[in-house]
Amino acid sequence: MDYIYILREALVWLITIFWLYQIAISLCSLVKLKEKPLKVKKEHRFMAIIPAHNEEAVVGNLVESLKKQDYNKDLYDIYVIADNCTDNTARIARGLGAEVYERYDEANKTKGAALDWFLQQKIEEDAPYDAICIFDADNIVDKNFIKSMNKKLCQGEEVVQGYRDIKNPTDNWITSGYALFYWTMHRFYHLARYNLGLSPLLNGTGFMVSFDIIKENNGWKTVTLTEDIEFSLQRILKGKRLGWSTDAIVYDEQPLGFKQSWSQRSRWTVGHMQCIKEYTGQLAEAAKEKKTMMNFDGFLYIIGSIPMFILTLVLLASNFILYAADGMTQSELILNILRYLVPTFVFPSLTAAFVMFLDGKPIKPMIKGLFTYPLFMGSWLLINFKCLFKRETTWEKITHDRNIKINEVEQEEIVEIEKV
Repeated sequence: MDYIYILREALVWLITIFWLYQIAISLCSLVKLKEKPLKVKKEHRFMAIIPAHNEEAVVGNLVESLKKQDYNKDLYDIYVIADNCTDNTARIARGLGAEVYERYDEANKTKGAALDWFLQQKIEEDAPYDAICIFDADNIVDKNFIKSMNKKLCQGEEVVQGYRDIKNPTDNWITSGYALFYWTMHRFYHLARYNLGLSPLLNGTGFMVSFDIIKENNGWKTVTLTEDIEFSLQRILKGKRLGWSTDAIVYDEQPLGFKQSWSQRSRWTVGHMQCIKEYTGQLAEAAKEKKTMMNFDGFLYIIGSIPMFILTLVLLASNFILYAADGMTQSELILNILRYLVPTFVFPSLTAAFVMFLDGKPIKPMIKGLFTYPLFMGSWLLINFKCLFKRETTWEKITHDRNIKINEVEQEEIVEIEKV
């Protein structure tokens, strides 16, 4: 059984070093850096783009919040891509003043395909925009979003992810789980890397891309189910760092039902697997050739999800094999299993609470969510395990039933802060 011992010890060291690296990077989020100087002073022209499939219940709130931006109204236009819609999404958006492009392609319903279809037309028109901002139809947007992104453009940033907050963090344990996950990622992944000069990642919605980059790429060229991550990896491969803006806030609605959440996160996991297959080799080669921390960190990101999950499963299995072969006592087995179960199911809640404290978010409304967060993250581990063997690649619509407006979110935040 010597080879099992050797394998187990090698895995212990590998996984420990990986997580120590992540912790060290995360600490850089605690450092407040000086504001970047402006390279130019200009009010840029923006496209606000909303890909939408049967989103009549929520698209109006997003369009209204975009119309209320604290930015010159002549310098941004709102576009809705009504993608294979069979409801009143197009009519509602037009009625509120958005420009609507209706697309019908049953064979290719992905968000990436819809974006590419629309942007190809804008490139051909030589549309007079400096940048695009992309939102999901269920979003609502803080009034300073475009102004904050304009500042980033003036600082020389070309691709910037905004702060993805949550409309409904206290609805139930599922929405609380999403909120805690995003809040933690925002500070300890995106902000930390931005502070250190590494690259954050696009996060699905609420991001800005220079229109020149879209022109250079001849559109939006992604093929996986996680077009945001794929686009981010494409930039990192080119040695291009992504930006981060804490002040450009977009509010996202999270699903209430576990079935919907399971389906959504399964799709994300499959998308990650697609990116692993497509980009792991390229990222490893880029890290070897360019020898930059940014490329190395991008490589660690792509192996840090499913590959590291598989290695952890192998490590846990090795403990049971050693126990079965009388190479380990029962107490040693229990201790070794707890060494991984406790950090996996306890540390995330403690970390999330620490992030809320740092960001000044009221903790009291999220107490139940903090206690159920291990259940949310544990279900994600089950999703990862399931996707190793069964991978659904079809897109399923997440139903949005809440009619939450931007003024309601802002008022609720004020009330919670005043209570504190």
